[in-house]
Amino acid sequence: MAEKSIPVSGWAVYKRLLRYSAEYWRTFIIALTGMLIVALSTLLFAKFVEPMLDETFIERDLETIKWVPLGLMAIYGIRMLGAFLSSYFMAYIARSVVRKMRTKIFGHYLTLPIAFFDGQSSGALVSKMVYDVEQLADAASNVITVLFKDSLTIIALLVFMFLESPQLTLLLMVSIPILLVFVLFISKRFRRVSQRIQNSMGDVSTITEEIIEANREVKIFGGQSYENKRFEVINKNNWQQFLKYHATNALSSPVIEFVVATGFAGVLYYVTQPDMIESITPGKFMSFLTAMLLLLQSARPLAAINAQLQRGIAAAQSVFSLLDEKEEVNTGSHNLERVKGKIEFKSLTFSYEKDRPVLHGLNLEINAGESIAFVGHSGSGKTTLVNLLPRFYDVQQGSIEIDGHNIADIRLDSLRSHIALVSQHVTLFNDTVAHNIAYGDLDSATSDDIRAAAKAAHALEFIEQLPEGFDTLVGENGVRFSGGQRQRIAIARAILKDAPILILDEATSALDTESERHIQAALKEVMKDRTTLVIAHRLSTIERVDKIVVIDNGRIIEIGKHSELLTNSGTYEKLYKLQFSDAVESEK
Repeated sequence: MAEKSIPVSGWAVYKRLLRYSAEYWRTFIIALTGMLIVALSTLLFAKFVEPMLDETFIERDLETIKWVPLGLMAIYGIRMLGAFLSSYFMAYIARSVVRKMRTKIFGHYLTLPIAFFDGQSSGALVSKMVYDVEQLADAASNVITVLFKDSLTIIALLVFMFLESPQLTLLLMVSIPILLVFVLFISKRFRRVSQRIQNSMGDVSTITEEIIEANREVKIFGGQSYENKRFEVINKNNWQQFLKYHATNALSSPVIEFVVATGFAGVLYYVTQPDMIESITPGKFMSFLTAMLLLLQSARPLAAINAQLQRGIAAAQSVFSLLDEKEEVNTGSHNLERVKGKIEFKSLTFSYEKDRPVLHGLNLEINAGESIAFVGHSGSGKTTLVNLLPRFYDVQQGSIEIDGHNIADIRLDSLRSHIALVSQHVTLFNDTVAHNIAYGDLDSATSDDIRAAAKAAHALEFIEQLPEGFDTLVGENGVRFSGGQRQRIAIARAILKDAPILILDEATSALDTESERHIQAALKEVMKDRTTLVIAHRLSTIERVDKIVVIDNGRIIEIGKHSELLTNSGTYEKLYKLQFSDAVESEK
């Protein structure tokens, strides 16, 4: 999934990332103490080599021979403690950042406007939560661990080496400018490839999620070959991006090690010159050489960590671009008491794309307790009109009022608490039947309330036949139930909410004839004294509503009762005849 990219420096992104770790500064101090212990123990070992060689193997000092083994054990015992402190407490910070970041992203998903999700794939959004956050955590902890621990070790070793032999140390440091130039070049390469990896992982997640959700359609329409080819293209791109990343990584570490080794070779050449070899003891030389080897050992993780750092920064850019998306506009300050349900659409104009309005100056008044059905061809604007009422999208021109209150002035939570929705595409959560019916009201809904709602929705008959009744898990998106059963659970949810305004978005289109008969009887009761807005292509389901509004190209072209509109020779009559031509002919 392609994203808009705003150029931001890696350091700026990393500073923002570190702010998420800032609250764990006490934990970091413990980890830093461990890193210092590791660095000092490494220095002690390098220093330990000189007396161990000179006094043990050359001078054969018995006292030194006795304490050398104990000294080695003490050094590595201290090092073990430091390694534990640094590794465990940095891991604690990393997992805490992951937890905190995922909580923030999840909460942000709940507050983003519907329009945001319209332009995103769910697979890519899941990938940000799962994959990107893990990469980001590595940048927040593993990178810091290596940077501090190995940098402290290198600094300690360089100080020791400088005190032992300034000339040799300065000779070794000649290679540092070359290293810096190479690291700057390779960092840009890592970042570029890492950003492509983020996008390719989103694509893999998206197509996988699609074929899992649409597995029936794939099978019945013979789409396996097509989907395999489509996935192979995406998977190959993902494979190529990872290979580029690993090729860059595989090249960077050896190059850095080669540059450092060249510096070492210069030191070895210099120290073996006749005038130099006479001025240094074997122990001192081995101590210096050990320090050089330990320095190389510490430089290797620093060389490799650049790849992880750039991946983390690329992931952080991806996550922060999501977190920077604006939340739903909730400028309203008014809290509604329970409303009667009068709705007024005034000069309403709306468009998804600039200069392509879906609704044109629409005016409509709906009295409290009145049932209204919106009909029209696909794309006429009827669903858009209803979606503006709970502010899934904000009105662009004109206004919508409930009991005389402009919905733009009402708090979103207060507005939506007065509206219940049953959608054509029923969403059930992977929870119990009872929790799905009581969704949004779990704290106050009693088992009797849930049972009564299920009974009113004609769902009780099949729920009681389930092995665990209301405690039965529905499966992902209600996969264990038929379309009609899912629809009835959704209607029970709307009944339990007991909102004064009810939206039925093609609510009976998924039902068989028998289920529809039961549901129509239930809806007849639940619609009493409620303002009900119905969208249905099956016109038989709306014959008894108080008023039918026919919309075409975003304009109201007809309005009236079912019987009235059938005699007008207008669009409604044509739609009705199209669906019920046989019935109309028999009536004639």
